[in-house]
Amino acid sequence: MEFGGHYIIAAPRQAVWEALNDAEVLKAAIPGCHKIAWESDTTLALEIKVNLGVVHPVFKGGLELSNIVPAERYTLTGRGKGGLLGLAEGSADIVLTDHGELTDLAFSADGGASGQIMKLGKAIIGNSAQKVIDGFFQRFAEAMGAEVTALPPDLTAS
Repeated sequence: MEFGGHYIIAAPRQAVWEALNDAEVLKAAIPGCHKIAWESDTTLALEIKVNLGVVHPVFKGGLELSNIVPAERYTLTGRGKGGLLGLAEGSADIVLTDHGELTDLAFSADGGASGQIMKLGKAIIGNSAQKVIDGFFQRFAEAMGAEVTALPPDLTAS
């Protein structure tokens, strides 16, 4: 499953970069996040309760940052176990560019799941994941004290 978005954040690129690397800002931005903490310079441990419509599993896992170009881009790769429901994993590329005094943030991700989660159906999972992503960027901007504008899908190519 693929997801993504393109956002204009009313803050300088360096401030957006710092917020993307601030565990407290991320915790406030991730719906259902119970715990998020840096374990090293490139890894975060997290625990998230996910609303999949009919079930609400808690996923425990981690995120690893790679392809890091400070204040410009990185790739996040994550895995989480949702107990008896199985494993969810994904990877996301985040790219920041200047948009005048604002920041243009492009986000593209793909992910999947195994076990009982897939029996729920891709439509439920896909809709839930896209809602989480959309909600994340709204909450992220609020947590850093900035406004965000989501660009229409036809303007998302970077």
